[in-house]
Amino acid sequence: MTDATPPTHSPALAAALAAQDVVAVAYALRNDVMIVPQLVVNGQAEQVRVFGREGTDRRMLLLFSSAENYARMVPDEIDPQIMVGDAQWLREFLTVHQQVLEMVFFDVAGPHVMQAAPADLMRALGSLPGEEVTGTSEPGR
Repeated sequence: MTDATPPTHSPALAAALAAQDVVAVAYALRNDVMIVPQLVVNGQAEQVRVFGREGTDRRMLLLFSSAENYARMVPDEIDPQIMVGDAQWLREFLTVHQQVLEMVFFDVAGPHVMQAAPADLMRALGSLPGEEVTGTSEPGR
């Protein structure tokens, strides 16, 4: 019998953040999951919850190595809602929203905080399986 419940933590991402190892964080993002806060509107968690500073239209994406680390950031919320994202999800989200995203933070409430610019994350994600690499010529040309 397999567990139908999606994971709510990423040991690989947690270990990479603990080591403050940028290469290991990139590897974890490409090969494991991340916890993504969801915004609850009218009782429904339908979209990614992003954060911003007052007086600016720039936003910050917060990603977590575990649901517990997210709950630590929002201790007054009774039932913080999350989704589980993977590399493809992150790449698609960054592609659509990179013009308004100022920064991406990992485990912002600790224990091991890191941050990255969206463009750096896109480079770290590299090509995903099944994607064509553009800008290369065919062999023999």
